[in-house]
Amino acid sequence: MFTGIVEERGLVESFSKDGGSWRLRVRAKLALEGTAAGDSVAVNGCCLTAVSIEGGLVAFDVLEETWRLTNFRDLSPGSHVNLERSLRADARLGGHFVTGHVDGQGLVERFEARGADHYLRIAGPAGSGRLVVHKGSIAVDGISLTVAEVDGDAFAAWIIPHTLQATNLSARRAGERVNLEFDMLGKYVEKLLVSRQA
Repeated sequence: MFTGIVEERGLVESFSKDGGSWRLRVRAKLALEGTAAGDSVAVNGCCLTAVSIEGGLVAFDVLEETWRLTNFRDLSPGSHVNLERSLRADARLGGHFVTGHVDGQGLVERFEARGADHYLRIAGPAGSGRLVVHKGSIAVDGISLTVAEVDGDAFAAWIIPHTLQATNLSARRAGERVNLEFDMLGKYVEKLLVSRQA
């Protein structure tokens, strides 16, 4: 379980297939403090297991399904990824409950400065608008954001300067893909309503 409060931007060292499976190596510092092999780390909002940590470099095995369903296919050496260690039971919850299970990818339609802040508009997968609520929460590449607008399957959020500086959003451009995780409460409510109608 995570909060969507990114702790650090990690730098992708390598991402390739090792013996038929994907291996992602990320250079980090803060996100490795107190982290050991076997621990969960959210990488661009996707929960991965650290398989080794050595000299500021953490390695993850990535499932073929994860590669297919996330924006990991766009990663290459030098890419920045958002990192967050799993939530401790005695920690403050600054964002919202994020599981690290990516629901799908969104496409950045617009990302532009408006005054001191930035306006981010994303087109979600077909039919996803039912899970997005105005003033509700959504995780974009693992970043907990508040939904400012909903328009069909598209939504918008405002990005403050701190979030822009502390995450990989600073490098995002229109046309790029981002990982989306819709609010857990909304998914449970939808499941209950659908099962009652069946």
